Amino acid sequence: MTAILILEQALNGLQFGLMLFLLAAGLTLVFGIMDMINLAHGSLYMVGAYLVATVAVASGSFVVGLAVGVLGTAAIGALLEVAVLRRLYQRDHLSQVLGTFAILLMCNEAVRMVWGPQPVSLNPPAALAGPVELFGGFTYPAYRLLIIGIGLAVAGLLYLLVTRTRVGMQVRAGASNREMAMAMGTRVQWLFTAVFAFGAALCAVAGGLLGPLLAVQVGMGESILILAFVVIVIGGIGSIRGALLGALLVGVVDTAGRTLVPMLFGLWMGGDAAGQAGPAVASILIYVLMATVLYWRPQGLFPAHG
Repeated sequence: MTAILILEQALNGLQFGLMLFLLAAGLTLVFGIMDMINLAHGSLYMVGAYLVATVAVASGSFVVGLAVGVLGTAAIGALLEVAVLRRLYQRDHLSQVLGTFAILLMCNEAVRMVWGPQPVSLNPPAALAGPVELFGGFTYPAYRLLIIGIGLAVAGLLYLLVTRTRVGMQVRAGASNREMAMAMGTRVQWLFTAVFAFGAALCAVAGGLLGPLLAVQVGMGESILILAFVVIVIGGIGSIRGALLGALLVGVVDTAGRTLVPMLFGLWMGGDAAGQAGPAVASILIYVLMATVLYWRPQGLFPAHG
């Protein structure tokens, strides 16, 4: 195990954690403000990735594909909130889980009907296809550096939006005390639609940027949705700051664990035993992290609700 390997895995974890943050930010706002469990959130991530891939191939430009995919997914999210989800706000959580799970299944089948069952190819921009040398012979993929840069920029802009604008003040008020926010004149219905559309746009950004690294395929949203829920549980429901910290923790632990744990097991056990036990232990590390955080702080690291 070398310092170069540790640095590379730390950058991979940072990149993955920032993409998880884009997913978890919208999810935690929906959960914190609307008190709604939205299992269809991962479907917006999937739809966004498909839209980005389709437009990028048709236009020949990854940037155009990403822009159109984000806008299209935001419009789909707003339409979904107005037409369907708005009717679930006053229902219990079980009804919300069942309703949004049905939407998830329908989205999977709709994507399969439109694009087919085979994965869709999405290539990164040609200018960023190769590695770049950072220092002392250490090279890292240029496209992953782009993802880190965009993730940090979006996180910074989201922080300024939530903490320095009137809309952000209304969002924070809604996350802390929805009834009081309504009593103070906040147009909660429009706020809900805007927040949901914004969360859908963030999903599309994550799906479009991760598309060249992961397979753009039917059902791709389910596995990453579980990680997004783990992030908001660790960070605290309704908290953007908690979502960022939780996403970075989960990203680093998951990415580094899948590489380093099998290597460590290989030093202690035989090759066959390490090959079986290492990946199994690495896959549960994020849940061990979640259990540890909840034991120490049951409401998460930075809960919006005091």
